[in-house]
Amino acid sequence: MNRQRGMSSLALVLLLLLLGSLMLNGLNQQLSSHLWRVNREIHGLRNIAEIHSAMAWAQHQVWPSQPLLQCRQPAGAGWRSCLRIFSDDSALLIVANEEDALWHLGAVSGSNIRFLPHGWSDFCPLNEVALCLLP
Repeated sequence: MNRQRGMSSLALVLLLLLLGSLMLNGLNQQLSSHLWRVNREIHGLRNIAEIHSAMAWAQHQVWPSQPLLQCRQPAGAGWRSCLRIFSDDSALLIVANEEDALWHLGAVSGSNIRFLPHGWSDFCPLNEVALCLLP
């Protein structure tokens, strides 16, 4: 009788260890999944912050009204900015990196480019999408 009680107690302990191990494994998988999502979110936030910063930089550059397409990229920057000037004296500033892009509409005013206060967009504001791409 004593031997049977000892075996059943041992089996119960092993069963509890097995269940605990399975629960810990499931929690570890859940934690890994959450960690991956948080890292992707952090990467996305850094990326969009970089693009917004690049847009602010590009808006404060002095862009001449000629040529009709001009691009700039600071040394070591992972993004590029280009300005397209159209025949109706409107302009489109494009800032993009490998993953995202922002656009800002403007107008040619004499020899300067004036960007519209609410003219920025995170999608192509033109009907012809090819004009929104970086050359």
